[in-house]
Amino acid sequence: MDRAKTGEIAAGNDSGVRAITGGIGTFTAADEERRRGVRRMKTIATGALLMMATVFVLAKWAQHAGAGGWTGYVAAAAEAGMVGALADWFAVTALFRRPMGLPIPHTAIIPTKKDQLGQTLGDFVGENFLSGDVVRSRLRAVGIGSRLGAWLAEPEHADRVTAELATALRGALAVLRDSDVQAVVGEAVTRRADAQEIAPGLGSMLEKVVADGGHRRVVDLVCVRAAEWLELHSDSVMDAVTGGAPGWTPRFVDRKVGDRVYRELLRFVTEMRDMPGHPARGAVDRFLTDFATDLRRDPETRARVERLKSEVLGRGEVQDLIASTWAAVRSMIVGAAEDERSELRVRARASLLSLGKRMAEDERLRGKVDGWVEGAAVYVVTTYQEEITSLITETVAGWDAEHTSKKIEAHIGRDLQFIRINGTVVGALAGLAIYTAVGLLGG
Repeated sequence: MDRAKTGEIAAGNDSGVRAITGGIGTFTAADEERRRGVRRMKTIATGALLMMATVFVLAKWAQHAGAGGWTGYVAAAAEAGMVGALADWFAVTALFRRPMGLPIPHTAIIPTKKDQLGQTLGDFVGENFLSGDVVRSRLRAVGIGSRLGAWLAEPEHADRVTAELATALRGALAVLRDSDVQAVVGEAVTRRADAQEIAPGLGSMLEKVVADGGHRRVVDLVCVRAAEWLELHSDSVMDAVTGGAPGWTPRFVDRKVGDRVYRELLRFVTEMRDMPGHPARGAVDRFLTDFATDLRRDPETRARVERLKSEVLGRGEVQDLIASTWAAVRSMIVGAAEDERSELRVRARASLLSLGKRMAEDERLRGKVDGWVEGAAVYVVTTYQEEITSLITETVAGWDAEHTSKKIEAHIGRDLQFIRINGTVVGALAGLAIYTAVGLLGG
């Protein structure tokens, strides 16, 4: 019968389909080897039963033939051995099927009680393996912080973790859609800018810059560039002055006035460029100081800055610039993750080595790491205990009963056949001991 069923599974008929869809999988080559071992042990156990039956018959025949008193001992031992063998055969067979096909109660336990066994197994795992105290004590005994620190302190392990993190980072960036990220970044930047008033911050920053004299280089640059421009574009200044003169003034007068204005303007800019203590520079300092104060305290100035901020952020060019920032950042991160000599990977490796060394040497840090791991594990098992145990019960419930029974029998059936052999031997010894005791007491 077993060989026929095995052939059906291998041939892919209805029984094979049920085995595949039962959830526990088909028989592998290792399973077939186990089943062959089970059949060999069944043959040996059955042979032991047949041997006891043969010995019993021969002993009884010899006893009736007057062979002597020893035949009674042999017959008693053989009889008890048969009883033990039959009892253990019934017990082992009743686990997986109904003995001789008879509907005896409490037989075929695994096929008929599969769902209850799955529920019991789930409850057992939940109570004994998924309790917070058990998980916490086991993790504390393992000493994850110490082991992880010693492991990370090895350069080759730090290299491996760095490479894996780089691969994971590249994979995560590849999964993200640029359009989605750009939309999120643009919306986040705009929302943050709208939610926070920038004028007071700009005022404080400008006030500090003026106090530290940081603006003077900007003033120097403006003066230098203005002087250079005036030297190169004297005609433009002359034209601007003469173009704004009244029509009734003579042209030579306009030229004289324009030349005078140009020279005074050039002199003013040149002196401002060359004289750090020029009065105009002091005026710029006072203007910037007053403007910084207005940015922080004047409601009208602050409102105007906010309107300007909203107008700038609302422009399409600015939004496109914000959105395009992601593409540049993504490209930079991917390039750094792929390059083993990049600053990103070098610093990540150095940080891992440093972390591993600290964890190996610092008991407080190890305690924190152990506490974090224990807390996270306890939270998971206590929060999702029901889901984990239901996975066990639902998986077992989805298995095909007949196929499950055969699969389990292939794994433990060989040891169960030893029970039959042991029952035969123990029964024979017990029968011999009882017969001997009765003979001694009767004598």
